[in-house]
Amino acid sequence: MTGDTFIAVDEYIDELFAPEDDALRSAQARARAAGLPEIQVSANQGKLLYLFARLIGARSVLEIGTLAGYSTIWLARALPADGRLVTLERDPDYARVARENFRAARLDHMITTITGPALDTLPTLESAGAGPFDLVFLDADKVNFPAYLDWAVKLSRPGGLILADNVVREGKVLHPNDDDPSALGAAAFNRQLARNPRLESVVLQQVGIKGHDGLAIARIKD
Repeated sequence: MTGDTFIAVDEYIDELFAPEDDALRSAQARARAAGLPEIQVSANQGKLLYLFARLIGARSVLEIGTLAGYSTIWLARALPADGRLVTLERDPDYARVARENFRAARLDHMITTITGPALDTLPTLESAGAGPFDLVFLDADKVNFPAYLDWAVKLSRPGGLILADNVVREGKVLHPNDDDPSALGAAAFNRQLARNPRLESVVLQQVGIKGHDGLAIARIKD
């Protein structure tokens, strides 16, 4: 199979199972207009996040890495009317676009966007008693993924899920080089995930519009 086939199948899946509405299309348009990198999850990956949240009956979600809020919208839509979602974004310009997208999607009442480096803002969440969360989604810089995992475990409830995007890096995690800190971070994260006695985990390899990568799925043991 060729890369073109993978992309075509992804588009087929999107059309059948994850068609974008005006809010999702507008979110992407605002991101492009603001010059944000086009590294958000695909539509079917967003639907997968939505389904994970629905399957566990999530009422509270923590997201590390907002970008323009595309994945945030998918996750927020999975929550009940009184659900809450906290999303952390380092870049204030990205956070501004995300807040516009949340207002346009009429989800801003349940989403709190916190700006600043996540390793600085995560301790404030803990001290404020923001957890425990039902689901944590990691989609930020891979260099700090191992540290984010520690926080995700700490802030999650037993039986909760931790999901982490981009953990295969086109297979570069097999032999990460010193000149690729993202692959090194992802590989370290995967090892840590596999060895953590509080987690039962797997990495799902993915191909498609987003290229060759993978999603880590971990459940906090009861």
